[in-house]
Amino acid sequence: MKNLFDDNKGKKRGQGFNILSSDSTDGHGGYGSGVLNLNNMSPVFIDVQEGEAFVDMGALHARSSVEKGIKFLREKDQVPNGKPYWLVWVTVEDKGDGPFYHGVTACELTVDREIRRGYKSLPEHVNNMDRSLKGRVIIDHMDEKSKSVLAGFLEGHNKEVWDRSPDALKEGLRAE
Repeated sequence: MKNLFDDNKGKKRGQGFNILSSDSTDGHGGYGSGVLNLNNMSPVFIDVQEGEAFVDMGALHARSSVEKGIKFLREKDQVPNGKPYWLVWVTVEDKGDGPFYHGVTACELTVDREIRRGYKSLPEHVNNMDRSLKGRVIIDHMDEKSKSVLAGFLEGHNKEVWDRSPDALKEGLRAE
């Protein structure tokens, strides 16, 4: 597995950003075919208050540093003092010209560490993971500051991958 974000610049926040890997089920249709392959997906968190982005691979199984030790509730108003985050599912593909950001979908969550409670919609997170894998870009509901942070993070980490990415993604992340 090759990682795009394997340099965390001294931070212990998370692991690298998955970019591409060998697919053992590629083309043969045998055992394991039809299984959801998350090898090309990376969860990127946006800390809205701090204005920073980081990868935490633990989010693939709801065990990220943001989520650990938190009981998530279904009603946002039950966590009125929750710190806002975006969990952005980023899928990378390669169609021959090189890797590009294929699917980017954002999910809202809040965390109140003091009371060990948070808000997230599990169906939204699961559905947006699937939509990212299918190449959808769903970021319109993000605040402008967070869009800018995400754009800077994706572009700044690998300009070539960003340049090959769809215009819909770049336009969707431009500050209005």
